[in-house]
Amino acid sequence: MNTFTKSQLEIHVPVLGWLLIGSNLIYLLMAAVLATLLVGIGTAVGDVMAEKVLGIVAASMGGLLTVLGLPGIVAGAGLLARKTWGRILSIVISGLSVLCFPLGTILGVYGLIVLLQDSAAEYFAA
Repeated sequence: MNTFTKSQLEIHVPVLGWLLIGSNLIYLLMAAVLATLLVGIGTAVGDVMAEKVLGIVAASMGGLLTVLGLPGIVAGAGLLARKTWGRILSIVISGLSVLCFPLGTILGVYGLIVLLQDSAAEYFAA
C-alpha cells in the first residue's frame, strides 16, 4: 500500500476530522428535530395516551441518535488535535460508517484509507 507523505496527511487528517464532526452533527440535529416533531404531534392530537407514547418514542429516538452522533464528534476533535486515541476511535467509527450506504460508505472508506496508512501512525505519534 502506498503511504501518504506528512504533507498529504496534514491535509487529509483535518479534512477527515471536520467531515466526521459535520456528519455527526447531523445526527444531533436529527435528534432535536425528531424529538420536537414527535412531541408536537403528540400534543396536537390531544390524546393523553398518544402524547405519552410519542414522548417516550421521541426520548428514545433522540437519545439513540445523540449516542450515535457524539462519538463521531469526539473522534473528529481528536483528529484535529492529533491525538492517538482520536485516530483509534476514528478507525472504529469509519469501519462502522462503511455500513451506512451511500455517504457513510464513502466517508468510512476515506477514513480507513487515511488512518490505516503506516505514515499515519507516525503522524499521530509525533
